Amino acid sequence: MKRLQTIFVRLSAVMLLVVAMTASASALDLDAARAKGLAGEVDNGLLAVPPGASNEAEPVIAAINNQRRAEYAKIAAQNNLGLQVVGTMMFQKIYPRLPAGTWVQIQGTWKQKAP
Repeated sequence: MKRLQTIFVRLSAVMLLVVAMTASASALDLDAARAKGLAGEVDNGLLAVPPGASNEAEPVIAAINNQRRAEYAKIAAQNNLGLQVVGTMMFQKIYPRLPAGTWVQIQGTWKQKAP
């Protein structure tokens, strides 16, 4: 039993390392995808492919959205909030930091963020 616990702890540490490395690599890919107009922020706190863009960034978008959903679920559970509420709050924090020209979808309408 103690051996299983040790293996579990080691596996958990490795998984955390892999997730951290993936998040760092994805952050760089996300910046490039945003700059190319291939990824945009949605007011629900998730990413999506803007209108007219290719699906080239879809794998990055999907990976980051999965990470965000997991984090939003933790925050929602800790604060007794719905996922949609947390996502909206996170978008409000993300939006001011986005560079001008980044695609955003607000209330169903896509536009590029003004300077």
